[in-house]
Amino acid sequence: MPDAPSSALVLLLALAFGYLLGSIPFGLLLTRAAGTRDLRSIGSGNIGATNVLRTGRKDLAAATLLLDALKGTVPVLAAAALAGPQAAMAAGLGAFLGHIFPVWLRFNGGKGVATFIGVTLGLAWPGVAAFAVVWLAAAYVTRYSSLAALMASVATVAMVAATGDDKVAMLLAVLAILLWVKHHANIRRLLDGTEGKIGAKG
Repeated sequence: MPDAPSSALVLLLALAFGYLLGSIPFGLLLTRAAGTRDLRSIGSGNIGATNVLRTGRKDLAAATLLLDALKGTVPVLAAAALAGPQAAMAAGLGAFLGHIFPVWLRFNGGKGVATFIGVTLGLAWPGVAAFAVVWLAAAYVTRYSSLAALMASVATVAMVAATGDDKVAMLLAVLAILLWVKHHANIRRLLDGTEGKIGAKG
């Protein structure tokens, strides 16, 4: 990304743009359009792809995962093209905040995993490779999707930091902390031994 000066107004606009895109609840919209039950009354009540999968619609879950990731990538790339790397980071922050705190759903949104991946893809794509490798390995060994995502988010930050992109690494560290906070219930269940495993019934 070429360096470009970004005024406070430009950064604020990029943040707002990212937030508006990030706050689109694709999981809820897709399941409503498909005529399934209200996603918030199923499973964890979350609007993300994992809970969409509990409706039995793998196609809708895949679409939700893709769209939730793209709403992180698109504002980052658009802001980068129009106003430079600082605006791109502001847009990425906005997109992530929009997903986990959407104004349309009284600020009760998803946990941020797919959007974290999307923002990382737009800002520092090698981080996505680290996320994928660690997630797959951790999920295979532990069978816990939530634990795999938490471990992968840390690996992503470490990978980006290792490339020397300190500013992006710092931003992703903030997003990872928020992602962990949103997974507080999962962490509690992991500690209690009651977290559901991948492929488990019920």
